[in-house]
Amino acid sequence: MSPLRSVGARLSLALVAVVAAALAIVYAGLVPILERNLVDSKIDQLVPLGENLAAGVPDDQRRWQIFADDSAPSVNARVMIVDPLLEATEPTVLPLADSQSTPSLQIFDPIAVRAAQTGTTESGRLERGGKPYAEAAIPLPQETVLVLRAPLEDTLANVALVRRRLVLAGAVALLLSLGLGYGAAYLFARRLRRLERAADRIASGRFDEPIVDRGGDEVGQLAAAFDRMRLRLAGLERARREFIANASHELRTPIFSLGGFLELLDDEELDDATRKEFLGTAREQVVRLTKLATDLLDLSRLDAGRVQLDRERLDLGAVASSICSEFEAVARSKRHPIETALNGPADAVGDEQRTIQIGRILVENALLHTPPGTTVRIRAGRETGRSVLEVEDEGPGIAATQQAQVFDRFYRVDGGVAAGSGLGLAIAKELAELMGGSIELESRPGSTVFRLALPPAA
Repeated sequence: MSPLRSVGARLSLALVAVVAAALAIVYAGLVPILERNLVDSKIDQLVPLGENLAAGVPDDQRRWQIFADDSAPSVNARVMIVDPLLEATEPTVLPLADSQSTPSLQIFDPIAVRAAQTGTTESGRLERGGKPYAEAAIPLPQETVLVLRAPLEDTLANVALVRRRLVLAGAVALLLSLGLGYGAAYLFARRLRRLERAADRIASGRFDEPIVDRGGDEVGQLAAAFDRMRLRLAGLERARREFIANASHELRTPIFSLGGFLELLDDEELDDATRKEFLGTAREQVVRLTKLATDLLDLSRLDAGRVQLDRERLDLGAVASSICSEFEAVARSKRHPIETALNGPADAVGDEQRTIQIGRILVENALLHTPPGTTVRIRAGRETGRSVLEVEDEGPGIAATQQAQVFDRFYRVDGGVAAGSGLGLAIAKELAELMGGSIELESRPGSTVFRLALPPAA
């Protein structure tokens, strides 16, 4: 990357541009105003001095030169008494007395001519010989004009000094802003580069190194978000590996079992009873494989977000009755009494087929993990503003330390029956959440309740 395209260079140049613009605004607004104020102040000083002197101008023209010479030191300005040449084509005057030189020929002085024309005191700035002057012109009764003229070189020299110092200070400020801006931008860009390296590590599958940025600004918040993403991706990666390992294990067991039974069935000396027993066991393994493949397919669709759900009105009481009828023969074969109960209206909003699938999973778990002779109850009704479908069994219960994990994929309760894939409750939980509901667990010795809660129908 080109140095000028880096964040540090761009931020430092932006800072320099801002400082330069601020200095230009200060310069443009300060120097002209300062110059104008100083010149106006000089002119304003001459006006009252000239008006005071005008009151003492002698009537005798022969004494005007002495008056001008004596008055000049007291007002610190050049004092002249001039005769305006109003008929001339240009605003010129004829000096009659001058404190700095002998009266000369006509001189250009528009301020004095304007004072003679208006009959009022006039003041302003004019240039003479390339030099600036402040002037005040006071009309006299003898149709002449008293002129006080003071040089502005010292005043403008002060303005030039301020201008030079301002330019020098601006140059120093620009250099400092460039250095400080580049330094601050470099530190800022270094933090961004650390985030870039962290993103590369995450993209390459390395989730072990934490992302730390102690800044409390947006970059620090971005680093914290990156670290949360790292932890989440690390968890997903662990889950993916565990999923692959568990799925491979679950698939390998029935496949090896089927392979063993097929080899045994090749033995010609097997009697018919043993052969039938092996074939029945092989069919069970095929059923187990089929169910596992179905569960894995459901999980892959859930993970990919490809599960399509209908949101329709459904009767959980009817769902409970349907599930009870479906499992009645299985429950009788396992010596489990199965019964249903309806606690008031149980209309809910959800997908009927997925709700039945969740109910099947819960009933299968109850029949599988409880001792023969215990009752399985399926209840439907309303509870705290929700429509619920409950499956209760009278088994040994689930330890409190394991209740939070029973909905994890491939998890099996310690001491439980080593059957099934450990995917059913995980699928049921994700389907319930997709329908806007949830699955809750309450368990103690002698009573375990899995409760599907769905939004009630209006």
